[in-house]
Amino acid sequence: MLALFLFSFISPLTLEIKINGLKNNQGQILLEFQDEKTGSIKGFSQEIVNNQCIITIDNLSPGKYTFKYFHDENSNEKIDVNWLGIPKEGYGFSNNAKGTFGPPSHEKMIFELTADTTINCTPTYINQ
Repeated sequence: MLALFLFSFISPLTLEIKINGLKNNQGQILLEFQDEKTGSIKGFSQEIVNNQCIITIDNLSPGKYTFKYFHDENSNEKIDVNWLGIPKEGYGFSNNAKGTFGPPSHEKMIFELTADTTINCTPTYINQ
């Protein structure tokens, strides 16, 4: 009962994700956000202005989260890859995590939200 009482006084948190260094203003950013506690996933789509995209997620509870995103330059709502499966569009992960021969491990992407936070990200573009 005390935990429920204390929980009612926790204010919802806001997360601002700033994606800087985008190659151009074409298309949009598509971001998939996951709550580690519930496993729920939310999708976000945001326009690009001055080679930057800002996505604000409100009403979050303290906890652990991850996200991944890509620069959907041609607005086809999927990440385009070459014949080897290498992305032709920019992409990134929470914590600016990097993988070797594929996406980073889930553990590298997890971050803890305890207060209103701004996270700066830089996408990876692979020259084709």
